[in-house]
Amino acid sequence: VETSSVVLDENYTKPFGVKPGNYVKISVTDTGVGMDEATQQRIFDPFFTTKEMGRGTGLGLASAYGIIKNHGGVMNVYSKKGEGTTFNVYLPASEKEVTIREKKLADEILRGTETVLIVDDEDMILDVGEEMLKEMGYKVLLARSGKEAVELYRKYKHEIDLVILDMIMPDMGGGEAYDKMKENNPKIKVLLSTGYSIRGQATEILERGCDGFIQKPFKIKELSGKIREILDKQ
Repeated sequence: VETSSVVLDENYTKPFGVKPGNYVKISVTDTGVGMDEATQQRIFDPFFTTKEMGRGTGLGLASAYGIIKNHGGVMNVYSKKGEGTTFNVYLPASEKEVTIREKKLADEILRGTETVLIVDDEDMILDVGEEMLKEMGYKVLLARSGKEAVELYRKYKHEIDLVILDMIMPDMGGGEAYDKMKENNPKIKVLLSTGYSIRGQATEILERGCDGFIQKPFKIKELSGKIREILDKQ
């Protein structure tokens, strides 16, 4: 991983629809097998994946691309077969003075000691979610699929106080996993987590009794508030 400050001119930024100026560049390089040109052309397409069926949704890079674009940034990829891959992220550099708010933020986080099961097929979401939850004081269980979540909940339902459930997963979606866990415990408390808006399938699951909704990517303050809102509800 490398970081640097760069200046992007209009010739570079115009095809991406962003403004020229000062940017922070983050480069992530691996030493894997690399990608051919055809794969690179489709790498940011939603649901495109080179993994086997059931090994991933193909939404990770598409979601990352969308988040970076929404922040006025650029993401591109350079790769060569047999020589690895580099992803470059360019984010607009802030001209404002950075204010340290660590103590105030810590005071704003709502904490707890309950046990939370977080379910997501993206390792990055699990890692960040686990770190946030432990920072808030919770005990954490992880599941990488809807099927694994159902099995874990069946085994530890008396210890698990809340499930944070991803909506779209390859082997068993959030809706089906929710229904199966609710069969085990009709009083289960679930916070639905998705990178999409609340409309559509998310609304349908909420209408079936799911307790709340949070859109990815979420901040620790927002997550802490949603959790306490559900757990403290009578």
